[in-house]
Amino acid sequence: MFSVKSRAKRSGSEMLHLRAITPKDRTDDVCGLLGESPGVTNVVVLPEAARQPIGDLVMCDVAREAVNEVIDGLRRLGLEDEGSIALERVDVSISHVAEAAEENAPGQGDDAVVWEEIDQRTEEETRFTWSFVTFLVLATMLAGIAAIIDSSILIVGAMVLGPEFGAMAAISYGLVRGDRRRIGRALGVLAAGFAVAIVVTFVCALVGRWTGVIAVDQLPAHRPQTGFVYRPDRWSFIVAVLAGAAGVLSLTAGKASALVGVFISVTTVPAAGNIAVALALSHNGEIRGSAIQLGVNLSGMVIAGAAILLVQKAAWALVHKRRTT
Repeated sequence: MFSVKSRAKRSGSEMLHLRAITPKDRTDDVCGLLGESPGVTNVVVLPEAARQPIGDLVMCDVAREAVNEVIDGLRRLGLEDEGSIALERVDVSISHVAEAAEENAPGQGDDAVVWEEIDQRTEEETRFTWSFVTFLVLATMLAGIAAIIDSSILIVGAMVLGPEFGAMAAISYGLVRGDRRRIGRALGVLAAGFAVAIVVTFVCALVGRWTGVIAVDQLPAHRPQTGFVYRPDRWSFIVAVLAGAAGVLSLTAGKASALVGVFISVTTVPAAGNIAVALALSHNGEIRGSAIQLGVNLSGMVIAGAAILLVQKAAWALVHKRRTT
């Protein structure tokens, strides 16, 4: 039987492990930088341990709320060009000195935004990959079936399966950073992805209609469970704004579980699925409403995401200013 006489109060979820390869002539400067930060602890230096690139290996644990300041300092020392900087999450940290570092760092770890992490994650979401297209096609087809049989359960399934939020977050981040290339790539990914998903679902619906699997009257004019998909109203934009804000907050805070609630809140994929089925079954009246619903949700989430990032950027700039004055 094990016994624990004392333990740190925190699990380490707010700590990040930093690994840096530094040119030998800059190791002292790096250690000095780390020593000046109240959120840094467990500093380890292994002289001449790195071979590619050649240099010293410096490792430490950094409180999440102090990471941006440390990364900026390492960049000023040239490690981005002549060395290497890597970050990874610490799942468990049993250390009172780590706990003290978290307490000494300004702000709260859950509220901190690690901008390099967001930059890389949103950059990845601007790539048009087969996995992205496949998930979007499957989600849109599921939404199309939900429209035909008026199933709210399948609508929820399609919402959860849809992978489009990452590209929307990339647009929000691009707006905040003034990165036109990122915005353009993310818009291209969304446009191409939804186009492919709608076309594939449209073709499948046509085949189903021609083979008798789907009857024209299986898309009724009144659908109590899924009718909201093609009937946008003022609540559509409000929900999209709230979902976009929650989604970006979940990304910046590292709360992946909260994204599920975001996915279930918005009707981007269901609207795309309804467009495809309505086209195949000649229900032209629903096409316009579904397209508007899709546009309202996309724009609302992007606007809210950008607003949240701006607020977080301003808030942490104020925290840093107060600490340095």
